[in-house]
Amino acid sequence: MNENHVLFEFESKSAKHTFSIGFAVGRKAGDGDVFALTGELGAGKTCFTGGLARGLGVGEEYTITSPTFTLVNEYPGRCRLCHFDLYRLNHSAELDDLGYEEYISGTGVVVIEWAEKIAEVLPDNTVSICFGYVDENRRIIGFSGPGERVRELVKDISRED
Repeated sequence: MNENHVLFEFESKSAKHTFSIGFAVGRKAGDGDVFALTGELGAGKTCFTGGLARGLGVGEEYTITSPTFTLVNEYPGRCRLCHFDLYRLNHSAELDDLGYEEYISGTGVVVIEWAEKIAEVLPDNTVSICFGYVDENRRIIGFSGPGERVRELVKDISRED
């Protein structure tokens, strides 16, 4: 792994901790950030996204849910949050119908759940976040991507709940 693609791992001890990790990232996220989330069903991707949304200033009046059927939800905050869930996507060509190019090249923050389905069309500056099961409550959350950006995003993440 080269210097431009660093990896940081954190062990989340609970859903609350996963949310707080997302919150810390959201506080530092800004226009143009693209987050590619991977991991099994129930691994914490949507929980993390909820924290990231709150860190971006998305108000409590918005319930952050996975847009499994609509494929994309938008939320207003300090930066617009575009939340994709590609679980039901069959091929990356289907992204054209969603206006994917406009989302990732425009303003705002983009979070993509099940990003492995479109790995070939993710921008070079994408921050990849992988969620792995340890047990019922604990997860390993790994961050990789452009070195300086990843370092900045994870700098204030608490290792504790």
